[in-house]
Formats: sequence, structure tokens, C-alpha cells
Amino acid sequence: MLTLASDPSNINQVEQLVHQIANRFKLDQEKHDNLLISLTEAVNNAIIHGNKQDRSKTVSICMDRIRLSIRVSDQGHGFNYRSLPDPTCPERICECGGRGVFLMTQLCDRMRYIDGGSTVEMQFRL
Repeated sequence: MLTLASDPSNINQVEQLVHQIANRFKLDQEKHDNLLISLTEAVNNAIIHGNKQDRSKTVSICMDRIRLSIRVSDQGHGFNYRSLPDPTCPERICECGGRGVFLMTQLCDRMRYIDGGSTVEMQFRL
């Protein structure tokens, strides 16, 4: 498990973690990249949206050691992930932001929210 203070500068630790995971599971470049993008987005969302960059709050990253399943949890109140607007619709296509969850769902093999949206679990097929 890795625990990070909710400081955006800590996002660089995700890259190191992904490198370790990729070596452990012998991931090809595509899986490595999908994991890096998904995990970076999840941690970034947890820091910025979940914990509101409150540095006294933490983001935890847990990994299942048998299969490639990663959970990212924040100390926020969660959110209604079903009500997120579609970032691909024409009126939103030029907006900055709002594509992280969409990217995560496209790059993970399975994704689900737990605890009212304060935890996301991402699974990748090996």
C-alpha cells in the first residue's frame, strides 16, 4: 500500500509505483501505459476532487498481489459517478478537463466505484 498526502506534487510517485507493478507482472508497453494513465487520473482526482487538496488528508493506493487490481481511496465524501456528463458530446468536446473518468473506463478492463465514489477499483487483464 502507498499513502500520499493530498498534494499534487506527490503525483510523481505514481510513475515509480507503475514501474514496479509493470516489472512484477511483466506488462507489455500498452498495459503499462494504460495503467500509468488510469492510476495517474485516479490519484489526481482523489487529491483534487476528493480531498480538495487538503494536505492533512491522504490518498491510499492498494494493490491485489495475485491479480492486477488497484484501489485508490480518498477521504472525501465521494460523488455520483453516474451523473458525470459525457465528455465526448459535441457541446463539451472543447472544454478543458472532465475526461479523466472517461479515460479510465476506456483503459481499464473493469472499473467500479465503492464507498459512494470515494474509492475506485481498476482491474487490468494480464
